[in-house]
Amino acid sequence: MIRKLAYGQYRLYSVKKDPKTGKRRNLGTFESLAAARQHEREVQYFKRHGH
Repeated sequence: MIRKLAYGQYRLYSVKKDPKTGKRRNLGTFESLAAARQHEREVQYFKRHGH
């Protein structure tokens, strides 16, 4: 889940809330929407294939 920050960057959040904090986990901040989307795809891949 990508959100645009006030100063023009994009942040990738986890879809599920973190049970410890009750908030979404920040999975990285990116200068461009394209970079954030690319990383989101990589995260999805690792959920299925990585450790």
